[in-house]
Amino acid sequence: MKLGLETESYHVHFQHHRMDIFDFINKAVEFGLDGVQINIIEDLNLDPDWGCLGSNEPEHLRKVRERLDEHELYCEIDMKGVDVERLKSVISVAEVLGADVIRTYINKGNFDPSKMELAINNIKEIEPLLEEKGISLAIENHEEEVSTEIIMLIEKINSPYVGCLCDIGNGMMAWEDPKITVNNLAAYTKTVHFKDHIVIKDGDKLRVSGCPIGEGNIDTDYCFKTLVEKTDIKRINIEMCHPYVSDFKRALGEGGVEWLGEGAFKIEEPYIDPNYILPMETYHPSDENLEFILELQENDLVKSVAYVKKLREKYCQ
Repeated sequence: MKLGLETESYHVHFQHHRMDIFDFINKAVEFGLDGVQINIIEDLNLDPDWGCLGSNEPEHLRKVRERLDEHELYCEIDMKGVDVERLKSVISVAEVLGADVIRTYINKGNFDPSKMELAINNIKEIEPLLEEKGISLAIENHEEEVSTEIIMLIEKINSPYVGCLCDIGNGMMAWEDPKITVNNLAAYTKTVHFKDHIVIKDGDKLRVSGCPIGEGNIDTDYCFKTLVEKTDIKRINIEMCHPYVSDFKRALGEGGVEWLGEGAFKIEEPYIDPNYILPMETYHPSDENLEFILELQENDLVKSVAYVKKLREKYCQ
């Protein structure tokens, strides 16, 4: 099983221009990983069209591809939405970079069934191009959907080039246990976001908080084992989402979990002061706090990579 690194794992470094795509590739190599997953959605202080990639200028893409090839790294792309023209432009970039998987998601903030229906027609329209280029589209179970809603979408599209990105933690925001998420999506999985979460109380609100992989309440051992045994994938991408918090997006019980207090939904003390982990698009840290967060993110990622490598040693001979 190959292990890759998603740029979101260094989102604070990217947002504050402490890292660019070449630095990130070098980090993946430094960690001894096998690939990268590049998030191209707009983000705080990043290119509005190409996010962590930085640009789609031909010379820039050529240099990125050369760096990937130099280190024999696989590449995947993370985008959002299902606009047909945007999909076509991302497919073109993916082809240049040698990326054979493109992740997208449909809902943001709230679950909207009408967006799901629109997605079916748009994805069917670009499916021939995916086939021509040999690229798979992986629809992520984002924070708004339960796994069965993603499965219904994929089955309606009915293409070998369209499956899912199984994010082992996102279902929590829809009150779905991560083990259920992984079990349900296994047969449809093209690629993975591997992470860990805890539930925290922030004032009067309950939130899902990221943390170093292996230190949260997701049964990551079970999830890794299931992905190895029940899918055909050859890659798992580390997405260490910390510092990061998210609100619950669906009503209690919609994803099958009807109470808190055990398993992945056990309420824990915040990993750090919640003021440090407000959504980064609304949080502008002081210089002192920024340096703390940058160091924290780096240290947490070191721990996360080491932990996932141990899972690989355990389950992949």
